[in-house]
Amino acid sequence: MNYWLMKSEPDVFGIDHLKSRPRKTEHWDGVRNYQARNMMRDAMKKGDLVFFYHSNCAEPGIVGIMKVVREGYPDHTAFDPQQKYYDPKSDPDNPRWYMVDVQYQRKTRRVITLAELKQCKELQDCPLVRKGNRLSIMPITRQQWDLILQLEDRRA
Repeated sequence: MNYWLMKSEPDVFGIDHLKSRPRKTEHWDGVRNYQARNMMRDAMKKGDLVFFYHSNCAEPGIVGIMKVVREGYPDHTAFDPQQKYYDPKSDPDNPRWYMVDVQYQRKTRRVITLAELKQCKELQDCPLVRKGNRLSIMPITRQQWDLILQLEDRRA
């Protein structure tokens, strides 16, 4: 099993949006970075666990847990000119962009803030806290996953 962190802005698509979807499941579309695309296309597997991270908000941080329920497949929003994430260079016969389906598992008992994660010495190798990392999808090691879950019960 692999572990991941996926970022989304809460006012665009937050943890409560996912929780309210039928079967608490939704496709994770609109990723337009090749490195993140490659992770979804090539590395994310059904059953992998994912931290849901709210970004670009007053208190960025981990707010929940999701599970990958469908492995990478072409992002259909890239082919539709009416869609926000339309890419005229993406071809259905040779797709440029991919997505996965994720399913809500639970909210974290509290927001595990970015500031708190940055203070944790054991997480200094985590892509989320390294300077210059702007990817919306990133791998998390099992050790980092376990440590972050332990932080959930601590007071910030």
